[in-house]
Amino acid sequence: MNLKKEIPNWIIISLPFIYLAFVWSELPQTIPIHWNIDGEIDRYGSKISLFFISLLLPLSTYLILHFLPKIDPKKKMKKMGRKLASLKLLLTSVMSIIAIFIIYAAKHKTIGDPNYFLLLNGLLFTIIGNSMKTIPPNYFLGIKVPWTLESETVWKATHKLGGVIWFVGGLIVILSSLILPIKTSNTLFIIIISIMVIVPIAYSGILFRKLKRENTI
Repeated sequence: MNLKKEIPNWIIISLPFIYLAFVWSELPQTIPIHWNIDGEIDRYGSKISLFFISLLLPLSTYLILHFLPKIDPKKKMKKMGRKLASLKLLLTSVMSIIAIFIIYAAKHKTIGDPNYFLLLNGLLFTIIGNSMKTIPPNYFLGIKVPWTLESETVWKATHKLGGVIWFVGGLIVILSSLILPIKTSNTLFIIIISIMVIVPIAYSGILFRKLKRENTI
């Protein structure tokens, strides 16, 4: 492992902890931990839970993407090279931002404009979508269904389509979070997630059966 190349990731991972330490004395023992679609608090918990949020979001994302190439039995993840390193940095950054946003919301007992959270999710979708076509066949990352795991051709075609859908879906979520009321944005968000999940999976099954009939796989 090249330690110098990992320093930016470690700095990004530490930011939520630094922010949490800075505001810790200002936090009440009981903090809001969940908001409804109108941005209203509907659940409280101990402020200690913020440690786990700060830890799990960026650090778990970093560790998963860091060790995937090492545990991939076919070693295909290593073929991503710099693309995997860029994806790790981007996703870790987004997760750190989300963790900081949650801590900020807990401190001020308001999530502010709930659309901000949707905006961050939209950003996450665009990053994943932009990287999806570069993901090689593996058992850990990507659209892992029987048809994509059975055929590399189906895998590549599915992730190419999935990448477009996730990227465009992310842009729509970002735009809707900026211009639409929160209830409308949430409804559209659920619809978009459904499309991002269902369409690539359905496409992979249809393509696999087509190629099977043509005896090309």
